[in-house]
Amino acid sequence: MAAAVHLGLACPTLAQDARSLSEKLPLFAQNHCETHRDPANQIICGDPDLSAAGDKLGGAIQERLNRLADRRAAIEDNAQWARDRSRSCGIFGRDPVRATDFDRVKACLLLETEERTAMLRDPNFDCLAANSAAGSLICSEPTLELGENELNVLVRALIGKLKDNEAQEAFAEYARWIRDRDRRCNLAGKENVPLAELPPSSEDCLENWLKEMTAGMTAAQSEPKRVFARHLNASRPNADAVDLCVSQIHEQNACGDFLRVRRVYELDNQVADQGALVTAGIEMVVLSPFAVCSPVASNCTGTCWDLKTGKPGTVPPNSRDSFAVTYRVRIEKAFSFQKVDGRWRCSATALQPVASGVAYSAP
Repeated sequence: MAAAVHLGLACPTLAQDARSLSEKLPLFAQNHCETHRDPANQIICGDPDLSAAGDKLGGAIQERLNRLADRRAAIEDNAQWARDRSRSCGIFGRDPVRATDFDRVKACLLLETEERTAMLRDPNFDCLAANSAAGSLICSEPTLELGENELNVLVRALIGKLKDNEAQEAFAEYARWIRDRDRRCNLAGKENVPLAELPPSSEDCLENWLKEMTAGMTAAQSEPKRVFARHLNASRPNADAVDLCVSQIHEQNACGDFLRVRRVYELDNQVADQGALVTAGIEMVVLSPFAVCSPVASNCTGTCWDLKTGKPGTVPPNSRDSFAVTYRVRIEKAFSFQKVDGRWRCSATALQPVASGVAYSAP
């Protein structure tokens, strides 16, 4: 009986609620809302008022994406908002909404959607939504904020000249440069550190990075391949080299549709004349659901997962468990490198096997 209640429609009372609820959604059949697995999305899809509000929100989201160079950070931010919105409106997981709660839930979803649309169109929203130490520091200094805005315009213009697949790769490459910047400026992993306690040198480091990147983008002279998709080997065997290796593996497996790499950090480093072994931690966030034991899980996180324990492990063949949006995954893995023509080439072509890992739901 517990399993039936959890699945919702297997329980007669909840099945009746689901039928009654669909009757309250005049666009449900027309828009094929049954294809949505999330109850909130089903209601938004099937209700005319919510559907119209959703279209406006979609336009505001696209406007924001069009002004940012690190698009996956914005996608993650919106996914987190959608999860929080559902919770605040009394929708938890995939539990169906009772017909008796429909009016209350609809009013809440409509209010949350309209407020989010207005917020996204606020010129100050990008800074208000900054969730990294670097983003907060940039937004606290007008000169840095102007510099980042100028750089975003240049990056977007260059990437806009690439074909679709090349453009996606360039966005991912730019995101890696930002992670490299945060490591270089001693800001990685310091999201919850007050601005006054950040390293004094970080602001100068960010300013120099913005100037350097702006000069490089300007010098490209409308030729994006002068800066993107060059696939250079690393100058040193360290966290930057591992990040480059992970990015290449993710690119080959189209992982960017499902995961965003948030952080790469070095744990151990053993370097010889012509070879090196770097053990690193890789933190990722789920952008789109995927099965815990699937090609995506294996190729993009390096293993199958047992969500009950949050650890890598075998999963029953009939398991229907999947990662929800905003889920976090952290793995540790040793990467080997060879020195070629004075630079370091990653030997790994896959993330399997991982040394250890943990998966957990976002707070």
